[in-house]
Amino acid sequence: MGTQQILLIVLSVIIVGIAVAVGITMFNAQATNANRQAMIGDMNNFAASALAYYKTPATHGGGGNSWTSEVDNVGTWLGYDYDTSTNTLSTDNGSYALSIASDVLTITGTGNEIGNDGSNEVGATMTITGSTSSISTSITN
Repeated sequence: MGTQQILLIVLSVIIVGIAVAVGITMFNAQATNANRQAMIGDMNNFAASALAYYKTPATHGGGGNSWTSEVDNVGTWLGYDYDTSTNTLSTDNGSYALSIASDVLTITGTGNEIGNDGSNEVGATMTITGSTSSISTSITN
């Protein structure tokens, strides 16, 4: 083989290697974004159910315009796979910790994919204020 053919083969191998590396990076980025969006979708469902619990009269099994001091009541109302010992919900997209402070229910989600920092799982926090029915979401990774 001539020098020109060897140079073309080496160049082709380098270009294919770069293409594979870019493809893997794009796949990982898409998996991270998909997991983050799925988590936020789960959290939106939880928020809607939690507000339904908050607004349902206590005589009908709801909170009666209170989250009550028992986070277990809210977790049980939300359903899914709720663990009363750790106050967490689990879905295929991640795990979600519940906490109540006064009139605010906070859901902190941890996903299954590695986030943008390359070492921690994707995460998001959703804050639900019962009296105003306001919901705010922040992405942590």
